Amino acid sequence: MKITIALIGDYNEAVTAHQAIPPAIGLAAGALNIEVFYEWISTESVDVDRLSQFHAIWCVPGSPYRHRDGALNAIQFARRNNIPFLGSCGGYQHSVLEYARNVLGFDNAENAEEVPNAEMPLIAGLVCKLVEKTGSIIVDADSLAGRLYQSEKVDEDYHCSFGVNPDYQFIFENTGLHFTGRDESSEPQILEIPEHRFFLGTAFQPERSSLKNQVHPLIVGFLQAAVETRIAGD
Repeated sequence: MKITIALIGDYNEAVTAHQAIPPAIGLAAGALNIEVFYEWISTESVDVDRLSQFHAIWCVPGSPYRHRDGALNAIQFARRNNIPFLGSCGGYQHSVLEYARNVLGFDNAENAEEVPNAEMPLIAGLVCKLVEKTGSIIVDADSLAGRLYQSEKVDEDYHCSFGVNPDYQFIFENTGLHFTGRDESSEPQILEIPEHRFFLGTAFQPERSSLKNQVHPLIVGFLQAAVETRIAGD
């Protein structure tokens, strides 16, 4: 079985997460006994028509992106077309932003890293930055993440200075986007859209597991959803 994945982000060989993604995919693919082909697509080069050729889309770390709307368009395409989606770190932040803008109608929602004086800084600087740190996350047992982890508490690696602004978390209450993992201060760290085939975002960087030669359950789940997408399309 062969599947193809679009990696949305501005590749930089100096970025640790970008170094970690190919081996993370390789480890997960090995666990599933499948072949995975991936292509890096810069945010400036996103063509939504071309994205339909892929079995899954991963919006990778590395924000601020060179072309914010390119990342948002790719996320929107995955969400609307039920294409398996994973967003890590910057991809998570932009998934929150895309949903607030395009589903909830908050057109003025912004990422303060990109627009420091935003009227609605939905993504804002963290009081305690999580750069090269590990943190504990409490995961909802009945969520997609909970089923993949098979654990209600996990430790994950971060390289992040921005997150969901606590002042605006209420806008997601009773919506289709659920925060299913939170840190020990109850701040959201994992998001899902349960009605979607596979739509998951993480404030942390699961790909860093490959630096310890570990298979990550969320990446395995992402690739498995891509396999199912291919089978459904054949």
